[in-house]
Amino acid sequence: MTQLIERAKNFKGRTALVSHGNSYSYRQLLQASQNIAANLLEGKSDLNEARIAFLVPPSFEYTAIQWGIWAGGGIAVPLCDLHPLPSIQYVLEDAQADIVIAHADYVGFLKPLEAIIGISVVGLESILEESTSELPEIDSARRAMILYTSGTTSKPKGVVTTHANIEAQITTLVNAWEWEKDDYILNILPLHHVHGIINVMSCALWSGACCEFLPKFDAEKVWSIIESGRLTLFMAVPTIYYKLISYWGEVLPEQQKVLSEAASKLRLMVSGSAALPVPVLEKWKEITSQTLLERYGMTEIGMGLSNSYRGQRRPGHVGLPLPGVEMQLVDSDNYVVGENEPGEFQIKGPSVFKEYWRKPEATQKAFTEDGWFITGDIGVLNNGLYKILGRDSVDIIKSGGYKISALEIEDVLRKHELVDDCAVVGLPDEEWGEVVSACIVPKKEELDFELITGWLKEQLPAYKIPRNYIVRKELPRNVLGKVTKNELKKMF
Repeated sequence: MTQLIERAKNFKGRTALVSHGNSYSYRQLLQASQNIAANLLEGKSDLNEARIAFLVPPSFEYTAIQWGIWAGGGIAVPLCDLHPLPSIQYVLEDAQADIVIAHADYVGFLKPLEAIIGISVVGLESILEESTSELPEIDSARRAMILYTSGTTSKPKGVVTTHANIEAQITTLVNAWEWEKDDYILNILPLHHVHGIINVMSCALWSGACCEFLPKFDAEKVWSIIESGRLTLFMAVPTIYYKLISYWGEVLPEQQKVLSEAASKLRLMVSGSAALPVPVLEKWKEITSQTLLERYGMTEIGMGLSNSYRGQRRPGHVGLPLPGVEMQLVDSDNYVVGENEPGEFQIKGPSVFKEYWRKPEATQKAFTEDGWFITGDIGVLNNGLYKILGRDSVDIIKSGGYKISALEIEDVLRKHELVDDCAVVGLPDEEWGEVVSACIVPKKEELDFELITGWLKEQLPAYKIPRNYIVRKELPRNVLGKVTKNELKKMF
């Protein structure tokens, strides 16, 4: 039995999950996961790291399936319910999944794959039926889960984590953010990603706390749950905070006061998975008195850095390495850089993934000879805290010999009174290598680019000023709210 499941036995009478208006105890979660494990084993003694995929919305059943796969000795492969069938087919084929467990809403959607790739689509109801079986001993070094990267620069890769990796990812956050059994969190994040699976759901369940699912984001519903007073923590991506701010701005002043007071009582609110625009952080603080805690993580490492739970949280910064995480910033020659010098983050520690599934060459390239994971993210140590400058492939623009952070320009642009949102990319150019180019979501229909350029010249050096502009009603984003910059480049 894994440590996460073993610990649940200490909390049997407590509420573990709230799903579709129903409350489920840790005892019910343990029983359901044991039934699932027995049904998957079908008389075998061990699943022996068989890949079990599942397409189930965030719910009690989702958690029970994940735990059941682990209890039976399998590897959990959660699928994204927003992905089209070809994307899901790619994951199932790449993972060499034996079966895919499907919620009733998705059985018909997945059925064609039985003929195309020969996989068995198994209905959720049959896998939940009561059953008993002796369960295998699970070594912590075993593979536990495969999560697929977003594939922004190449085809998605399967990131393999062991039970020991997952335990390390959970415990470092439980300790750093002081989780307790009386905590209560709302989970509104996709459960095919480390943010929703580890940071929210698994940290709550490790601690004996309660995790409530809201499968589909709804600003009014989220605010009503905050207003109820039952939450102690809240974690979301920047676009969600943006939408919550917008909703708050539309209600009557008396209601604004009620919502603001309710939000101010939570002990911790976290933003992650994409860079948090400083204006969003400042507005959230203004209306809730909460300074959002920013952190830095990846599918491959879990969380690597975090602003302090009790100490200073500086806007635009991601704090310091979490306990158990080793980190260094290096230049292009792999030499460690000093303070205020940009470098690439490299990470070591027990939370770092085991391998890319069936991609030994990609795995080898992802690590230095002495075992550091190469993140591809550029940052700088600034007055004692680390700041993310961007991803080397999409957020660092190489123009005229300069390395320019797109995120820095975006932060400045968002301060302009006519700019609602924006994204900056580098476009290929014979003379300059790349030229700075900005896509703007305006607050009003008309936008004077000359006026914006003139204003920017007062804020930034000339080489950071965009040469190209386009206007769009919204930015292209993936399911986690990250701007898909390669898609954005095509719009120019």
